[in-house]
Amino acid sequence: MTRRQIIRQSTAAAASVLGFPAIVSSKSPASALRIAYIGVGGRGGSNLKETTKDAAVSVAALCDVNEQNLYRAAEAHPTAAKFKDFRRLYDELKDYDAVVVSTTEHTHAFATMPALKLKKPVYCEKPLTHNVGEAVAIIEAAKAAGVPTQMGTQIHGMPNYRRVVEHIQGGTIGKVTEVHVCVSRAWGRQSKADAEKNKDVVYVEERPKEEMAPPAHLDWDLWIGPAPYRPYNEVYFPGPKWYRWWDFGNGTMSDLGSHWNDLPWWALKLDAPKTIEAFGPEPHPEIAPATMSVVYEYGPRGEMPACKVWWHQGATKPDVWTSNPVVNGFNSGVLFVGDKGMLISDYGKFKLLPEEQFKEVPKPTIHIEDSPGQHQEWLNAIRNGTPTGSPFATYAGPLTIANHLGNVAHRAGKKLEWDAVKHTATNCQEAERFLRRQPRQGWSLG
Repeated sequence: MTRRQIIRQSTAAAASVLGFPAIVSSKSPASALRIAYIGVGGRGGSNLKETTKDAAVSVAALCDVNEQNLYRAAEAHPTAAKFKDFRRLYDELKDYDAVVVSTTEHTHAFATMPALKLKKPVYCEKPLTHNVGEAVAIIEAAKAAGVPTQMGTQIHGMPNYRRVVEHIQGGTIGKVTEVHVCVSRAWGRQSKADAEKNKDVVYVEERPKEEMAPPAHLDWDLWIGPAPYRPYNEVYFPGPKWYRWWDFGNGTMSDLGSHWNDLPWWALKLDAPKTIEAFGPEPHPEIAPATMSVVYEYGPRGEMPACKVWWHQGATKPDVWTSNPVVNGFNSGVLFVGDKGMLISDYGKFKLLPEEQFKEVPKPTIHIEDSPGQHQEWLNAIRNGTPTGSPFATYAGPLTIANHLGNVAHRAGKKLEWDAVKHTATNCQEAERFLRRQPRQGWSLG
């Protein structure tokens, strides 16, 4: 063995013990990680910027169906290969170590799966997939690949959530049996009155019949991807307008659920829910609701008791929220109700209640190390085998499934009894068509 081979072998072995096998470049242990970026506008542009702050990262390829995004990113990274179609990227690109996926959510799984099959580490924006069936497939592929994965829930890597988890798991407010997640954003089917008040709201009653010419810089067919084809219209693009349409997004729930439901999921060590029930307007066949509530029932987890987790989006807030002035001062947040007190948190701060009882904030009995940030966490995992905070197989995938099930319960119009092994609602056959879908011809998870 040469000295270089010995170093490479010992580095990989040590990293394997820690969590994931380290990705050691074929050129030298110190060579830069070459990353392919799929989706480079909006969140994609931010992910590109954040990961390339690491001096030992180089950009192998850029891919976007929007040429404006693509060529804007290429100005900063002129040596990167350029693609519009990520299927071609996977067919043609040879020299790269990892992939960042930041496309619209209905293509997340399709851009992620080929990388996992090639055993390439993946960072994928939230939500991990468009539906439950895709999440199950990604979970299994991630288990088989055994490489570092991270879902882009950047709040998970910030200090505040860690302090909340320490207090909840350390027993500061006692046994938690009730949680209320309130999110003020109402991305969904808005009324005409809402549209008149808010310039960012586009009022749409039904799917538009008018066919418009897509912008010259947009490949509309590639943007549609695996979703059922429909003609271009400005109600879908540009901007986040596509989020409200079931074919492309899932409204507020699956999107911001990745951030807000992340906190109780982590703090309470949640697993698959036993039942899911939704409350709100009649489900629309095309568009997600603006306002909706969902209640999840979870069984006991070790020493943690069974609990209910409520999701409230848009105009809906429970009495336990509105009746407390401190809690009601949080526009969006997560309220934990324990038998010794309560804790209310948003992304950046938390309060223990009643305030008189917690004038002296007790020090939790557990401690969670601060993160270098989700992007760096993933890069470190690739190099060193250290864990990530939101891996696909054991965390991000199951969380994504739970979030999707809130929408499934709304669309099916029935309380679901969930079989987490068979991934089906045992009491509701009509829910099946909302759990998974057949991709458009030419697109496959394989």
